[in-house]
Amino acid sequence: MENIEVVETKEKSCKVKINAIKDTMQLLSGKWKFHILGTLLIHNKLRFTDLLREIDGIGSKMLSKELQDLEINHLISRTVINSKPITVEYEMTQFGRTLEPIIDEIADWGISYRKSVIENN
Repeated sequence: MENIEVVETKEKSCKVKINAIKDTMQLLSGKWKFHILGTLLIHNKLRFTDLLREIDGIGSKMLSKELQDLEINHLISRTVINSKPITVEYEMTQFGRTLEPIIDEIADWGISYRKSVIENN
């Protein structure tokens, strides 16, 4: 029989992991966040209209909302350039860049999945 302290430690560790997963999923949830982050990882810096053009199917209101969420959560930064007209550039923060291996893994998994679906049809 396991020691009560070991069981309590395992339960606490499990709760910490579950909460971390929940926080991450809440932070990155939605149809567009991974697409936005992946696009910014590829292009480094993009203006709003360039992002709108790059991300097929997203509307300007949704892009604006998602960019605000990502900025609030310190995954991207927004830089206002004093030009005429004023332009705004978005790029990944250093902390946001820590998502790169995760996004790469998701992309690799998606490629494998598509390949397996095509092969099995």
